[in-house]
Order: sequence, then C-alpha cells, then structure tokens
Amino acid sequence: MKIALIGYGKMGHAIEEIAKGRGHTIVSIIDIDNQEDFDSPQFLSADVAIEFSQPQSAYTNYLKCFERNIPVIAGTTGWLEHFDEIKNLCAEGDHTFFYASNYSIGVNVFFAINKYLAKIMNSFPEYDVRMEEIHHIHKLDSPSGTAITLSKDILENIERKKQWKEGLEGTSEDLLIHSIREGEIPGIHEIIYESEVDTLRIQHSANSRKGFALGAVLAAEFVKNKKGFLSMNDMFNF
Repeated sequence: MKIALIGYGKMGHAIEEIAKGRGHTIVSIIDIDNQEDFDSPQFLSADVAIEFSQPQSAYTNYLKCFERNIPVIAGTTGWLEHFDEIKNLCAEGDHTFFYASNYSIGVNVFFAINKYLAKIMNSFPEYDVRMEEIHHIHKLDSPSGTAITLSKDILENIERKKQWKEGLEGTSEDLLIHSIREGEIPGIHEIIYESEVDTLRIQHSANSRKGFALGAVLAAEFVKNKKGFLSMNDMFNF
C-alpha cells in the first residue's frame, strides 16, 4: 500500500516505522514547511493519507485530501467542531474518512470495558464517578479526545450524570475530568467510581506511541475499497 503522511512529528515517525515494517511504502510526507506537496505526483499516487498534525490545520488537510480523492485516516484531535460537516461531506461526496479519538487497540478495549461498567454502575447511585487523564506537555487539546469519548459513553449510560466538566469541582450532575499535562507521558486515562465504603478504578496507561501508530496503520489497511465515514466500531466488533 502507498501511504502519505501528513504531519511528521513523533507520531509521524512512529507510523512511518510501523508502516514500513508491515511492507507498505511511504510515498509522500507533508509537514508545515511543504504544503505545496499536496499537489505533487507522489502525494496524488497515495492509496491513503494518515493525518497526525495540529488541531488548527487538521480540518483544512482533510478537505485537501477530499479534493484529491485520497482516503483519510484522521488521528488529530481538537477539530470536532467540524465533525458533522466532515461526516456530511463523506455522504455527499463519496469520500473515505476513518476517525478515532484513539487508535490504540488497548484503548479501544478500554472503551468497551468503560461502557459496560457504566451500564452496571447506573444501578448504584451511591457511587460517584470522575475521570483523570495525563498527557505530555506538547498535547494541545484538553481534555483529550480519548477522555471525551470515555465521558460520552459514561453519560449515555449513567442517568445521574448530565454533562462532563473539566476541573476538580462541580455539581452532582457533572462528570468531572481532571486533565494534567506533564513530562513526556504518552497517555494515562483512569475512571474512578467512589462511595463511602470503597473505590473502584479502571485505567489504561500507554507505554509508548507505537500502539497508536499500529492502530493507525491497521485502519489504513482496513479502509481499502471502502467508502464513507468509518471508525473503530467498524473495524473491531467488541
């Protein structure tokens, strides 16, 4: 498979290594200083583009790929104000777009566990629930896209919680998310259920970026010959 990389930071380098190890070819690498390469023969030859850039440029990059009929694997978070528009463009223009708030296989198993646990805990109002997420200092969005996905699944299943709120204080109806940015931590997400008598915690901790990179390459392999707006729910049947 011929892959174009959009964004060539630490994630871009990790994806390049994983993709080459799985027998794929990187035909184009586009970063902030060579935007003109969107029209290069190398980029136009790509079977798929994997995009891990910055929140402020992601949406524009997606549109450029759509204009050139290049399927997109979207790894950037923080652009979700355009989510419905991208989804509509896929439906109207026969485009291919794969989005996940987190491409780690382990995190997607964690999503499934979180959703199942929330369904159980809905019956136990004596437990309050909150979340903590820790990432490296370079991460621009807060809370993380992964934390927002986790919160949506909790809110859909626990009736006593009405909305998420970032911070340490809120009402009984708020699902509090404490976001911490320090060091070079790839990502830690923890869900805490607490009552007067005990505490229940589930946690996912990333050891490196390789898990995210592998998931993105697996998604690129998955979208071959597919159209529309796709997600991890399409790729995995948890």
